[in-house]
Amino acid sequence: MSGRFDGKTAVVTGAGSGVGRATTLRLAAEGANVFALDIAAASLAETAEAAVGLAGKVATRVTDVAVRDECFAAVAAAVAEFGGIDVLGNVAGIARAEHVLEVTEADYRRMMGVNIDGYFFMCQAAIPHLLERSGNVVNIASNASVMGLAYSVVYTMSKGAVVQLTRSLAWEFAKQPLRVNAIAPGGIDTNLVANYQMPADVDWDLVGRAMTPRPMAQPEDIAAMFSYVASEEARNVHGAILHNDSGLTAG
Repeated sequence: MSGRFDGKTAVVTGAGSGVGRATTLRLAAEGANVFALDIAAASLAETAEAAVGLAGKVATRVTDVAVRDECFAAVAAAVAEFGGIDVLGNVAGIARAEHVLEVTEADYRRMMGVNIDGYFFMCQAAIPHLLERSGNVVNIASNASVMGLAYSVVYTMSKGAVVQLTRSLAWEFAKQPLRVNAIAPGGIDTNLVANYQMPADVDWDLVGRAMTPRPMAQPEDIAAMFSYVASEEARNVHGAILHNDSGLTAG
C-alpha cells in the first residue's frame, strides 16, 4: 500500500510504544507525515529513530494527553509543522487490574484522564483542522468496551466511553466532511499487556471469559487495520466499531 497516505498528515498519540509506535511507522511507510505524541521522551525518540528512511517524516512532541492545554498545544504544533491534519489517531491508553473497592482516587483520575479526557480533548482540538481536509478520527477502544471484565471496572468504563464518543461524534458530524471510527482490539502483545498484573487472590473463573484460545495480536495487526480505516479506501466506513479480538466478543 505504498503511497496511500502521500501528502497526508496524521497525529498519533501513545506513539512511543506498542500500537501507537506500530501505527506511526505503518502510516509513515505509506507516505504520511506523522506528528507522534507520547508522555515518554525516550520512547518517542526510539520511534523517530525507527522511522528514519521511511517515505513520510515523523516529528515528535512530549505530551500528556490527560491535560487539555497540552492536547490543544500539540495539535497547534502539528499544524505548524505540517500545514494541517488529515488523521487523528487516539491510541494512548493505560490499564490496571485491581479490586474495585481498592481503587484509589488518584488511580481512577489518571486512567480516566488518559483514556477518556485525552481522547475527547484531542478530538476537540483536531476536528476543526480535520474538517478543512475531509479528515478522520480513529479511536482505539477495546474488547473491554463491549463486555464486562472482573477486576477491570475502571478500565472497562473508560473504553466504553471511547465507543460512545466515537458513535456520538459520528452522528454529530454526519452531514460534514469528517469520518469517526474505532478499533476494538483484544489482547495485544505489548508492554501494557505484559505488565498487566492481576491481584494475587483473583477468582480465575471470573477472569477466564476474557481469554481466547487464539494467539494475541501483534501491534502491527492493529496498525494495519488502522491504516485501512484512516485511508480513502474506507470512505464509507463511519461510526463503526471494528473488532480485532480473535473472536473474543463473537458470542
